[in-house]
Amino acid sequence: MKYKAEEFNMNIVAIVGSLRKGSYNMQLAKTMQERYKNRMNITIADIRSLPYYDQDEELNLPQTVTAFKQSIATADGIIVITPEYNWSIPGVLKNALDWISRVDKVMIDKPVLPVGVTPGMLGTIRAQLHLREILSSPGVQGRVLSPAGNEVLINNAIQKFDAKEGRLVDEATLSFLDEVVSKFVQLIQQ
Repeated sequence: MKYKAEEFNMNIVAIVGSLRKGSYNMQLAKTMQERYKNRMNITIADIRSLPYYDQDEELNLPQTVTAFKQSIATADGIIVITPEYNWSIPGVLKNALDWISRVDKVMIDKPVLPVGVTPGMLGTIRAQLHLREILSSPGVQGRVLSPAGNEVLINNAIQKFDAKEGRLVDEATLSFLDEVVSKFVQLIQQ
């Protein structure tokens, strides 16, 4: 179904792969919540409370997993925000993706926008390469926004985020993010 952006406040779930209190990736999620509040309702999923994936439990899910999977199932789109740990995604993010890839497979055909932040130079490129592989796996099969010109790889985070408010303030990065989010909205509307 097609919607005009002004007629449709999209329900988006952000999965943030960093648990650290001062996480730049969480700060990006909060920046996006505030910046796009007139276009989308972004809820940040609580993946800290998810137990380790256990196939023995997948048919008798803990309540935290049930709630998490339900939030993904009812979302119009998913934003996955990842730091880069040892050239890949963090284990806590992989664990969350493992839970949603099993049994009812609630992520299949969901529009997905991968993004990431790092204080380093490469802007989570290796982590996002792995993330894109996971997102295309048989149990996940998200409709991932094409990487061609849409890779949100935020580097040098210390210079791009306001230390006091904890929000992304770099105008060039925000402008690029606006363009990519508009393409993500178009993907959702397809």
